[in-house]
Order: sequence, then C-alpha cells, then structure tokens
Amino acid sequence: MIEPAAGGAAAADSPLDSYARWAASVAGHVGGGDRERLAYLGLGLASESGEIADQIKCLIRDGAVDAAAFADELGDVAYYWAALCEAVGRSPSQVLAASRAKIESRLSRGG
Repeated sequence: MIEPAAGGAAAADSPLDSYARWAASVAGHVGGGDRERLAYLGLGLASESGEIADQIKCLIRDGAVDAAAFADELGDVAYYWAALCEAVGRSPSQVLAASRAKIESRLSRGG
C-alpha cells in the first residue's frame, strides 16, 4: 500500500489539482496493486520525457521544433506527473509548493 506523505492531498479546487484527480482516475485502470500502478505511471513519465528529449534533438539537428508536437508531449508529461502526485497522496499544488521552497532555500544558500 502506498502511504500518503504527511500533509497528504487536500480537497483543492485549483485547475491543476482537479486535473490530477481526473488523471489519477483515468490511470486507475491499471491492474495489479500500488507497485504496478507506480511502475506504470513512472515508466509512462519517463517515456514521455524521452519524447520531449527527441523534440529537443530535432531542434538541434534541424534548427526548428514543431511547437504543436512539443506542446502535445508536454501534456503527456503533465498527465503522468499529475497522476503520480495523486498516487503518492500529494496534490500537484503541494508538490510544487514544496519544490519551490526547496529551490528557494538552495538559492538563498548560494547553491
């Protein structure tokens, strides 16, 4: 069982958090337990991130990027990321707030 982290997902109505709840419900079709669901979502995120890398490779090789295709791949990355947030009991808003705090702390220390 995946245990939500302290301060787990709250009922928020931000568009991002609402999207994450939707993404998690769509991804809920994956059979097996929590381990299989996390593996499916994590591998999906890695795969779609690879598609972003491929778009950047094409930019380097061809000097241009297909903005529509790039945006489509970003949407796929967002889907898997948002579903992963929900799978570990955090809303995307919580994850982003914690990330911002961590990065701001690092920057304040000169890192």
